[in-house]
Amino acid sequence: MNNTTPQLIDVNWDAFDPWKVTPVHHRLVDHPLLQIESLVELGGRLEKVGRIRTHSSDAYAGTSFNHAPMLYPNQRSSAETLANIASAKAWMSLLNVQTDDVYRTLVDEVLDDLKPTIDRVDPGMTYRGGWIFVTSPNTITPFHMDKEHNFILQIKGSKRILVWEPDDIEAISEAARDLFHASHSRDLITWREEVRSRAHVFDVVPGMGAYMPSTAPHLVENGDGPSITVSFTYYTDATRRDARLHALHQRMRGWGLQPSPVGKHPVLDTLADTTWQGVEFLRRLAGRPDADKARSDSLPYALAS
Repeated sequence: MNNTTPQLIDVNWDAFDPWKVTPVHHRLVDHPLLQIESLVELGGRLEKVGRIRTHSSDAYAGTSFNHAPMLYPNQRSSAETLANIASAKAWMSLLNVQTDDVYRTLVDEVLDDLKPTIDRVDPGMTYRGGWIFVTSPNTITPFHMDKEHNFILQIKGSKRILVWEPDDIEAISEAARDLFHASHSRDLITWREEVRSRAHVFDVVPGMGAYMPSTAPHLVENGDGPSITVSFTYYTDATRRDARLHALHQRMRGWGLQPSPVGKHPVLDTLADTTWQGVEFLRRLAGRPDADKARSDSLPYALAS
């Protein structure tokens, strides 16, 4: 860590646990690439290559996250939506901004700054990504989870971020996590109002945010004004191991077995992971066409599909 220049993101690093939800503060509010004028230009570039995700403000907490754009379409272009976000009644995500030459510099600026500190407790940062959310007043991001570790930072406006711990099986079942890691399916993720009280609640304004570990369920409720939020995401050695074990457990479920939750038996987890990596190595040697899929999360930057 640089001893003379403050980090862009402030965390209580002495207590930081990469598998625990944590509040953060940051110094990115005035960054020129995160102002609406720059985002309108970025949206135009990303829309041409299909890297915009958007839905109307009719989506609610229990809306299927995967299907929200189809269920509640936003008919406006990215430029029109972004330039008029206060009245657009829309939720918009600029996806995989690290694929844009200009915004890759932003992703690297932030994650290069964090990496030396994170490496001390959670080494192996790869698959870097950036996601920018521009949302109309009172818009909801439906309940869901993602694979990456995530620093989510508020730039403009206010919102409430609800985050559950990544091992909270009351919020999302172990079977849902297994399926998610095996096929990226969120079909077993369902919102229940009674789990709301189990969440960490962050009422964020510019300069505030949260750290969300891999598979930490979350729900976002926008405030009464327009909002800009940015997420910086990545995988580590630990997230890759966790993903392999969940995917293996999903296979075991297909064989009619009921595996214990990942992390409950660390010694067995280590044995299973070592064995499974050996099997995958042999499959690669045999030239199996799908054998390298699981290795993509070791790439420097997230793939955009």
